[in-house]
Amino acid sequence: MNRYYSLNDFFKKEFGEKIYKVSLDGGFTCPNRDGTLSYEGCIFCSEKGSGDFAGNRFDSIYTQIEDQLKLIENKFPNGKVIAYFQNFTNTYGDVEYLRDIYYKALSHPRVCGIAIATRPDCINDDVLELLDEINKKYFLWVELGLQTINENVAKIINRGYLLSVYEETAKRLSNKNIKFVTHIIIGLPGEDEYDPLKTAIFAQSCGTWGIKIHLLHVLKNTKLEFLYNKNEIKLQKKMEYVKKVVKILRNLSYNIVIHRLTGDGSRENLIGPLWSLNKRDVLNNINKYMKENDFIQGDEFLESGGILDGSNY
Repeated sequence: MNRYYSLNDFFKKEFGEKIYKVSLDGGFTCPNRDGTLSYEGCIFCSEKGSGDFAGNRFDSIYTQIEDQLKLIENKFPNGKVIAYFQNFTNTYGDVEYLRDIYYKALSHPRVCGIAIATRPDCINDDVLELLDEINKKYFLWVELGLQTINENVAKIINRGYLLSVYEETAKRLSNKNIKFVTHIIIGLPGEDEYDPLKTAIFAQSCGTWGIKIHLLHVLKNTKLEFLYNKNEIKLQKKMEYVKKVVKILRNLSYNIVIHRLTGDGSRENLIGPLWSLNKRDVLNNINKYMKENDFIQGDEFLESGGILDGSNY
């Protein structure tokens, strides 16, 4: 058994082979940027809507897939891929437009499924019906940007919706047997030391299929950069971050798929922490820390009998 249940492990179990993701730009914006909720967006979000490595939004979906495949052709010339609608809010649009781009992605011969990053307040009944339709025929997961269950921190980061919205959306997706992944950020301004752990435990209790853990990193031209320059942001130290990640892993059931364990900021736009640029080193430190202490995903979850009420914080 590996020390945590990675997305690669899941792919090998589900498809019997390695699967890559190709990141696409569906041409969306976000209610937190177009004035519906705000014009400012979340304080950490980049100018490209946290999709700095996605395709060119001015190209067709099919062309974007082809271009993304060229970037990985040396190490992955023939295998299947997940079409990942990554940046901004990828259910925030007319449902017929959504249907068109989702099915165009699924029509590519190397695409074996799609992943859709969105906000829990942007899945209305029509969108849910479309997701249900696709889920019955293809492999699908939806990603929800929760980040934190601390409502005060949610206001600081300008998330724009209440925790109850996430909870209700999680329930609606679960009722349709639609897999969903929950995003969590470690190091948010104003957070308590245990907020990321509490957030992960809450997401698990809401039925999340997967977890994405991000390191808060400061990017150029964000509100976070402004706060950082005013010394109002405390950046995580590497081992401090590693220990918080491992604590989360230990309190999640081994059935939860771990999609990400650290953040990715582009070298050109990253202000800090600079140690995060070496993603392999961060992952190696997480694995080393778990191995040295004989930790595995879920060992504290199992010790508690699968009941997490906060007493083991």
